[in-house]
Formats: sequence, structure tokens, C-alpha cells
Amino acid sequence: MNEPKSTAGGTGAVSNWQNVFVRRLPLRIAVIVVCLAWSLPTLGLLISSIRPALDITRNGWWTVIFDPSAWASFTLRNYEQILGSEGFAGGFFNSLIVTVPSTVIPITVAAFAAYAFAWVRFPFRRTLFVLVVALLVVPLQMSLIPVLQLYSNLGINGTFLGVWLAHTGFGLPLAIFLLYNFMSQLPNDLFETASLDGATHFQMFTKVVLPLSVPALAAFAIFQFLWVWNDLLVALVFLGASNDVSVLTFRLYQLVGVRGESWHLLTAGAFLTMIVPVIVFLALQRYFVRGILAGSVKG
Repeated sequence: MNEPKSTAGGTGAVSNWQNVFVRRLPLRIAVIVVCLAWSLPTLGLLISSIRPALDITRNGWWTVIFDPSAWASFTLRNYEQILGSEGFAGGFFNSLIVTVPSTVIPITVAAFAAYAFAWVRFPFRRTLFVLVVALLVVPLQMSLIPVLQLYSNLGINGTFLGVWLAHTGFGLPLAIFLLYNFMSQLPNDLFETASLDGATHFQMFTKVVLPLSVPALAAFAIFQFLWVWNDLLVALVFLGASNDVSVLTFRLYQLVGVRGESWHLLTAGAFLTMIVPVIVFLALQRYFVRGILAGSVKG
């Protein structure tokens, strides 16, 4: 007598699954369409970057996707040329030298500041936090000339130290705001227990807050890394056009001016600038959504 019930139950489960699938089918199709539309330019950039210059002038990149006979012409000479004679190798390492400290320093400073604003009681705490958040609405361009004059007086203009400090100052307000939203929502019981055990604020910060704040830290790290890596304005103002310190985006800007019709080199250079940000995003993507939503919902 149990077998008919089992069959009916199985049929009902399959029917429910089919209903759910049918209801979600438009959403799945929409997601696939958006993903394809978002990925096609990148695919075109990649294919164009490994095609000879003559082939690019003859036909579009989409003509070789379904033509296996054209795949034999793919080459890495475009990358060899931009990394060699065009100086992209030096720009790549300069970008890493600029980006890594400009990401680590503001995260470190902002983490301490956010913890202090959230859990340390001191005079004018809320007023100072409001002032920090208010800096988010100040346009970056307004501070470039005053900071540049200050750097010239201090003798650090055109150095990596100057651009590290600039990116740190420009990134701190957003970093403090994001991390504060997360840290302020941590359970108060954690800090009361740690305080009863004799833990100092520094110990509570390093042993309790930091391990729990990894999603928020990773989310801001992605934002800051992408911002600094893709930046041209700040690097051009505070580093200048010297080949010794020029970053990858400035090399690409120069390439557009010198070789505006060399699409095989431009696409290779553009795709090279995308490699590191994609790796960083894929490595930290599991923390991204959790960090973005940190502190948005209480409880």
C-alpha cells in the first residue's frame, strides 16, 4: 500500500519542480542574455588582441569564431611587442607598486578608525564621523591642485610615496563608512565578554573584529584595487609622465596617441590591463556580496 503513495509523491515532486522551472525560465533567459551581452565585448577584445594586424583590417573578430581555419593565424606577437618595445612591462610593475600599497594602507587605517567610531567612546565621536562621511561628496578634482602644491613644497611630487598618500586620502572616507556600517552591527555581547576577560581594545580589534570583518574588508579591497589600478588622473598628476614611474593606464594612453590605428596593439594593451583586476575579483568574489550588504540590514 505504500508504493502507490510513493509514486504519487514522486510525481508531485517532479510536477512542482517543473512548475518552479517554468516560472523561473524567463529570469534564467534574461540572466543568460545579460551575461552574453556583457561578455561579448571582452571576447571581441581578446580575439582581436591575438590576431595579426592585416587580419583585423580585413574582417571583424566575429568572423573567426566559427571558422577553425582562421584560428591558426592567432599569435602572441602583439603582447610581445607591447611588453617589449612599447614599455608595458615596466608600466605593469609600476601599477602593482602603486596599487598594492594604495589598497592596503587605506584598509588598515580605515579598519582602526571604523572600530574607534563604532566601539570606543571619546569626545565628539559622532561629529567627527559625520565630517568624515561628508568628505564623500567632495569632488576629487577640487583637491588635486592644493595637494600638488603641498607635495611640491615637501619634495615628494613624482614619487610613489606621494601617490600612495593621495589614494589613501581619497579612499579613506568610503572605507571608514563601509567598515563602520559592518562593525557597528556586531553583537555587543562579544565585546562585553572580551572586556570581562580583560581584553584591551587592541586585542578585541585584532582577535574579535578583524576575523568577523573579512567580508567587508574584501569588498572594499575590490573597490579600491579596481579604482587605483584603472586610475589615470591621479597617477598623471602626482607621478607625471616619466617612464620610470608611469603606470599601465598612462602607457595605454600614450599608445592610443602614438598608434591610434594599430588596433592589434591597442586591444592587446587594453586586455593586459584587465587581467589583474579580473583575477582579484574572482579571488574575492565570494566575499563581495556579503561585504556590500554588510550593515544594510540590522539584526
